[in-house]
Amino acid sequence: MSYRLGVDVGGTFTDLLLVDEKSGRSWSAKVPSTPADQSVGVLAGLARVCERAGIAPVEIDHVMHGTTVATNTVLTGTGARCGLVTTRGYRQVLQIARSFVPGGLGGWVIYNKSLPLAPLACTIEAEERVDARGKVVTPLNEAHMREELRKLRAQNIEALTISLIHAYANDRHERRIRELAAEELPGIPVSLSSEVVPEMQEYERTVTTVANSYVRPRVARYVRNLKTKLEEQTRDVKLHILRSDGGLSSAKSSEEHPVNLLMSGPAGGVTGAVWVAVHAGFPNLLTVDVGGTSTDVALIMNGEPRLRRETTVGDVTVRASSVDIRTVGAGGGSIAHVPELTKALRVGPQSAGADPGPAAYAKGGVEPTVTDANVVLGYLPEQQRLGGDLELNRALAHQAVSKVGAALGKSVEDAALGIYNIVNENMVGALRLVSVEQGHDPRDYALIAFGGAGPLHANALSRLLGSWPAIIPPGPGVLCALGDATTALRDESARTYIRRFSETNAKEVTKILRALADDAARALEQEAVARKDMRISYQADIRYHGQGLRLTVAVDLRALEKQGLEAIAAPFDAEHKRLFTFALPLEHELVSLRAIVQGRGIKVRRPVIARGSSSARAAAVGRQKAYMDGKTCTAVVYDRTRLRAGNRLAGPAIIMEMDSTTVILPRHHGLVDRFGNILIYPGGYRPRRSARRTPGRRRSTGRKS
Repeated sequence: MSYRLGVDVGGTFTDLLLVDEKSGRSWSAKVPSTPADQSVGVLAGLARVCERAGIAPVEIDHVMHGTTVATNTVLTGTGARCGLVTTRGYRQVLQIARSFVPGGLGGWVIYNKSLPLAPLACTIEAEERVDARGKVVTPLNEAHMREELRKLRAQNIEALTISLIHAYANDRHERRIRELAAEELPGIPVSLSSEVVPEMQEYERTVTTVANSYVRPRVARYVRNLKTKLEEQTRDVKLHILRSDGGLSSAKSSEEHPVNLLMSGPAGGVTGAVWVAVHAGFPNLLTVDVGGTSTDVALIMNGEPRLRRETTVGDVTVRASSVDIRTVGAGGGSIAHVPELTKALRVGPQSAGADPGPAAYAKGGVEPTVTDANVVLGYLPEQQRLGGDLELNRALAHQAVSKVGAALGKSVEDAALGIYNIVNENMVGALRLVSVEQGHDPRDYALIAFGGAGPLHANALSRLLGSWPAIIPPGPGVLCALGDATTALRDESARTYIRRFSETNAKEVTKILRALADDAARALEQEAVARKDMRISYQADIRYHGQGLRLTVAVDLRALEKQGLEAIAAPFDAEHKRLFTFALPLEHELVSLRAIVQGRGIKVRRPVIARGSSSARAAAVGRQKAYMDGKTCTAVVYDRTRLRAGNRLAGPAIIMEMDSTTVILPRHHGLVDRFGNILIYPGGYRPRRSARRTPGRRRSTGRKS
């Protein structure tokens, strides 16, 4: 037998899902994360999940890993000291950047611009020039380049970026400088912009490649360390890392191009949510992944997550494909506080994380957190053990939350409810970014909540948004690990191709796209993926001639060959109208072409649970005092493992399981479907008529600027 292990490392817990590749059977485990060295938590979880499955670690042949190492490196500013080589005249490309200041009209007053990832003192210029068509205008001055590289040696750089003007059209000079750097700066990893992101726009290309260099040494050390430790316990294990776009990359590719991993962790949850929701018959949904430190949200339409060509971590935005995920500092460990000046309750973004964690964990934490508030509200039953092992200290949770109550002049229960309500509003704010602000009505979507704390907030979030049902999948706390285990290898190849439609034709565009697909397919073949198992998709970045904005549209090669360039012009116009309510009577212009190749993922058995009656009485294990909607009530506590398809759970109710807890509010009810999902609806709910249409097809509800 062969087994595949999905691993998702979060800020508080590390989740694992082990899958038997032949039968599709799975086992899960949850262990505390180890921020100092994430591999320690991974190995502890591996031992636990193997024990539950009754197998030896040597039987695991694939490990699929979603990691936050690259993300945390950027957020904490602990990356490598980077050197940068630019074309003469472009030394300050990172300092000039793009003219954007976050916030309102007066945002510039309080905006503190972060320092570039490559300091100016470590930036040198190359005497060379290539034009936009790839013609060498000025040959590379190699003697001068060697002198400049020797100056960088004195700066003690740990990684080097080479980003020359128009290198996407001709990379000869970048490759030659890398050869010179290998002689002058031996042992220093080098990233070329023509390999990382071979596209136009010098700032985006440079900042993306610098970010790749910035996180590269740390990610490489982590991947090698993890692979070595895994090989000590397994036999010839293949390690793959989840990419930001929801695909997998090899360990080698992850070491060389870690900029593609910046949203690695959250992407696994979206992949798992798609897998669950499509089976349940809800292809259009909002995803909410609530962990210990943050909440990640995304929008899925017709069973496909929305992708974007940019990835943002903190205030660093790079050009790398990623699932359109928005993150807010609102999780189970988010700390609540009352500023002395305003006396207004605030929750997050500061987090207690895994060490020391919420006060209820009894590990030294004393600050009131969202988890402590849920304990005070009675949403976490007394018999609950987080992850199956961690017992909550209720006295410490009350003690922590009482500090907020004293500052507000409220009871501890009202203070806890205030924390709960505010963190829900913070999550809704993120959900509006992926729905309302992009022309989607959240009432046309179901909401799926997962992560350790997601089901605690799902009912309240659906009520605020009008998104029904709220779906709670089985094993919500390890859904990200499920996404890691079930995803497939993925690679892409892109090329800048600036042509007005009158300057090219469908035949030429098709030829380029097929060549790009061959390039990406060869990368997957090196990972033993057969061509017959590859799925290929195509994209084009298009704009109106004279316009700076560009939008990405999917390309159907058959339609392109049959209809000509109108096959991509029409979808572009439609997307432009959806986002901005209008289209322009101007000629269309191609900017970039892209091919994405993805292998075949494994099939995990989707078990159908036994059928039962509408009564869930057999699953009830007790009653719990809870504080919901400002009133004390008695909630029925259920053991999720005893629920049967067809059971109806009337609120107030609390459903326990190993990795999470679900709350159903008063005047709401949950229905258990045949796959074991809990579908939460308000009493008397009737689907909206507009919800029967495909979301996003009607006129946009707002304008994006």
